[in-house]
Amino acid sequence: MALDQERLNSFVGKILDDIGAAMNTALLLVGDRLGLYKALAAGGPMTSAELAAATGTAERYVREWLAAQAASGYADYDAANGTFSMQPEQAAVFADEDSPVFLAAVGDLVAATMRDEPRVTEAFRTGKGVGWDKRSECLFCGTARFFRTGYKHHLVQEWLPALDGVVEKLQRGATVADVGCGHGVSTIIMAQAFPNSRFFGFDYHAGSIADARKAAASAGLSDRVTFEVRSAKTIPAHGYDLVCFFDCLHDMGDPVGGLAHVRSTMASDGTCMLVEPFAGDRLEDNLNPVGRIYYAASTMICTPASLDQEVGLALGAQAGEVRLRKVAEEAGFTRFRRATETPFNLILEARP
Repeated sequence: MALDQERLNSFVGKILDDIGAAMNTALLLVGDRLGLYKALAAGGPMTSAELAAATGTAERYVREWLAAQAASGYADYDAANGTFSMQPEQAAVFADEDSPVFLAAVGDLVAATMRDEPRVTEAFRTGKGVGWDKRSECLFCGTARFFRTGYKHHLVQEWLPALDGVVEKLQRGATVADVGCGHGVSTIIMAQAFPNSRFFGFDYHAGSIADARKAAASAGLSDRVTFEVRSAKTIPAHGYDLVCFFDCLHDMGDPVGGLAHVRSTMASDGTCMLVEPFAGDRLEDNLNPVGRIYYAASTMICTPASLDQEVGLALGAQAGEVRLRKVAEEAGFTRFRRATETPFNLILEARP
């Protein structure tokens, strides 16, 4: 078969760029864990010796790390002075955890997919799942930090106000369930914003619930925030005014059964908010940079998690609004709409 040389060169260039990104993900993790990005953003321009001294690390390693950052465009290099620095945009992505575009936490997620690759590869052969409780520890903390950025900057400011009458209830005093709460990041953000309301966080992963309880205690919220080890199909009924599923419904083996049970625990005028990864309803709608990330995460994390549970519906992280509407309707919800969206999330409102 004859090869189009121009097309071949372009494709090889793309692959080289991808390989470079993959190799540098480990260095992103190193920089995040050792505080190299934060120190460089705060103190730059700096030489490798100065950055090493500021972070208590070995200069020779730091020198090579800095060279890789400059080659990646993650930091700037001044050849005249032999110093490195970070532009405000670079720092916002890698050094500022409160930035709306902070992405350094993705290193833990990528590391988890690599560490768990043997389990997932075997699951390809058997068709079985790989449960959340069988994953590398870095997956849980990485998930919490990665999603914290979106929740911190959108949940209270945009998502909850997009729901019909929910903010007013929360301000007066409502009862809220956060299903699949993980480390409780979303639960705690809501509790801090609405001091008159009571919050219950549920997750079937015991380790995550233990961390969520510590976080609530540290935030001084233990009196009105409770975390329990429960699946969606076993949460207790408290007449919830609001039930939230943050980036987790598609991970569940039986999302229909989980939603049906949750509906029975809600107040008659309650609201269910589904926050799901942004996706169109057709594969071709999602062949873009965001879809590329979500399909990869779905292959390595979300689909294996669902297949490890009963039913194993395996919606996948790119289920789309039409498929999610069908799940909600099968669970008995009669009203369903897209309340709002971001480039990374769909925010869907379901009512009994």
